[in-house]
Amino acid sequence: MSFSAPSLSPHSLFPSATTLHRESSFNIKHRKPTRRHVITPCPKMSLNNTNNDNKTLLPNPINPTLLTSLTNLLWGKSLPPGLLVTTVRTAWSATWQLMMSQLAPSDPSGNYTRPASKFRFTNFSSTTALHLYVGLPCPWAHRTLIVRALKGLEDAVPMSVASPGLDGLWEFKRVGGSGSGSGAVVPGLDTANGCETLKEVYGLRKGGYDGRAGVPMLWDKDSKDVVCNESIDIIEFFNSGLNGLASNPELDLSPPELKEKIQQWYQIIYPNVNNGVYRCGFAQSQEAYDRAVNDLFSTLDKLENHLASSRYLCGDTLTLVDVCLFTTLIRFDPVYNVLFKCTKKKLCEYPNLHAYMRDIYQIPKVAATCNFTEIVDGYYKILFPLNPGSIKPIMPSSSEHEILCKPHGRESPSSAIPLLVK
Repeated sequence: MSFSAPSLSPHSLFPSATTLHRESSFNIKHRKPTRRHVITPCPKMSLNNTNNDNKTLLPNPINPTLLTSLTNLLWGKSLPPGLLVTTVRTAWSATWQLMMSQLAPSDPSGNYTRPASKFRFTNFSSTTALHLYVGLPCPWAHRTLIVRALKGLEDAVPMSVASPGLDGLWEFKRVGGSGSGSGAVVPGLDTANGCETLKEVYGLRKGGYDGRAGVPMLWDKDSKDVVCNESIDIIEFFNSGLNGLASNPELDLSPPELKEKIQQWYQIIYPNVNNGVYRCGFAQSQEAYDRAVNDLFSTLDKLENHLASSRYLCGDTLTLVDVCLFTTLIRFDPVYNVLFKCTKKKLCEYPNLHAYMRDIYQIPKVAATCNFTEIVDGYYKILFPLNPGSIKPIMPSSSEHEILCKPHGRESPSSAIPLLVK
């Protein structure tokens, strides 16, 4: 079955131009500002220390003498306070718009747009030389992690887990990253090709590759080529194309009798929720933000009402569309509610939606795919235009592993147990 949602492109933390359907990428080429003074606008970052101390991701210290001189210039008698504020505001606004144009391009009305996938499935036949590349912060890659785990494809499809680097590239240098939850997946080395960045892996293709190196990406080790980097294609393939190699082949997340419902729900949740949170966070005008927020929360309201009488979106059966919704919901309170300004409500204020999320989280193997340390770091420390100070907020209690493991009561939706978390 194929999702033919409006051509929306689910992409990652670092997207760049849209339609409606794609994967994520941290391969953003940052423009280097012209050096006019001794102080560089973008101080060199240090990745030598690989522990999780916040200071390892901060710029190297600026020469204190130069910093004092700059402070005296700005706050001394050279500029009146009012003029200083106006000057800094204007400069920051121009810089922010430049960075956002690279991070998240928009249409003339300020609506975030997203690129289409470059690699889609076309007559793929090999099933024995596959390797999956993912990044843990990315909700689109998370889809493939979950379906791979539920189908029991861990041995059939080995995987390498990348981390977002400060230069905008997915990299494999942070070995054995920290995790949260129950035995969470952690970043590591590229076990298929031995590369240091995902961009290098893409470049191994015959003829090379100079585009966006995004996750998830399915790689053919025999032909040294990209099979697919579209999450929807990959999860459909994992669900039905590798049953001969799966340890749980009887599980069907897209049964024939539910395909129409799955399609209908996906066309609702993709533009308004999956991509909707990005439309909120990357909006470049008030009008664009207002539209995105209205679409997002009106859809969440609709989902809340529907889940009052249905365990999953398509009834009592977990399907691919539930997986697609889950990977956005699990990031909602710790990331999207704050960083992307989706502030009208927290997910824990929706009793049915939060219980639904806990229900899926408690399915065996799902919790291990949710590494909250990597998720939160990936958004708050890397999306510089949205969080210049790289300060990471404390994890909300509604997203703690212990809370997510509390009884959900959704065996019978009418008796679902609401979670009272502030």
